[in-house]
Amino acid sequence: MTITFILLGIIVLTLIIGKINMNIVFKKQVKTLFDNSKNISNQIYSIKQLENLPEPVQKYFKYVLKDGQPYISYARIKHDGKFKSGFDKSWANIKGEQYATTEKPGFIWKGTTLMFTARDLFISDQGRLVVSWLSVFNIADATGEQYYKGELIRWLGESLLYPTNLLPSEKLEWLPIDSHTAKLTFDYKGLSLFFKVTFNEMGAITEMETERFMDENIVETWIIKATNYKPLNKVMIPANFEVLWRLLEGDFSYAKFNITEVEYDRPEKF
Repeated sequence: MTITFILLGIIVLTLIIGKINMNIVFKKQVKTLFDNSKNISNQIYSIKQLENLPEPVQKYFKYVLKDGQPYISYARIKHDGKFKSGFDKSWANIKGEQYATTEKPGFIWKGTTLMFTARDLFISDQGRLVVSWLSVFNIADATGEQYYKGELIRWLGESLLYPTNLLPSEKLEWLPIDSHTAKLTFDYKGLSLFFKVTFNEMGAITEMETERFMDENIVETWIIKATNYKPLNKVMIPANFEVLWRLLEGDFSYAKFNITEVEYDRPEKF
C-alpha cells in the first residue's frame, strides 16, 4: 500500500511540475511574440482606402470597421468549443487562448482538452505544432517548411478577429471574382498565400478557402467558416468559427470554436 501511495505521489508531482514548466515556456513564447512586433496604432483607417477594392470587400470593411479607427497592433483572444483529432474520433471539449501580432506576422495558440494540450505558433518566422499528453509528454513536435506555411496561413485567416490586418498593403492585395467572392493574396518573404473569400449580403465574410498541408506530404482544401458577427472593441468580428478539411471522402470538420473574449493592443499574457 505504501509503495502504491508513493507511486501515485510521484505521478501527481510529475503532472504538476509538467504543467508548471509548460506554463513557463508558454509565457516566454508570448513575450517573445510581442517583443518581435511594433505598435502600429499611429496608422489610421480611412474609408478612402477602399476606393479601388472589389465591391464585396468594400462592403466588408464598411461593415466591420469605423472610419478613423487606429490599426490593431496586438490581439489576445479566449475561446471555448469542441475539437476532433480524426474522422473516427469523438468531439472533445476544448478551451483556448491565443495571442497575435500584425506589424510582424505572428501568433501563438494553446488549446487544452481533458487529455492533451496543443500549441500552434508562428514566432520569429518559425512555424511549429506541439501536442502534449496531460501537459507533460510531447507526442508531436512538428516544424519545417510545411508548418512555416501552414501556420502563416492560419494567422492570415484568423485576421477576421483583428480585421485592420486585412486592409490592403504592400504585402496584401484583394482581387475581384464576383459580387459575393474575392481573392485575397499575401506575400511574405518569398512565400505567396491566398484565400478565396465569400461574403454575405451584409458584407460579412462567411467563408475563407485555401490549400494547406494536412500533414507533411499531402495538400488539401482548408476552409474557415465564420458566423454570428458581434461588435467587440468597436469592430465587428465573428463569434463562432468552424474549421474543416474538404476531402474526397467528404468534409472533415475538426474545430468549432466560440470566441469568449477579445482584447486589442495589450501586449501581455492574460
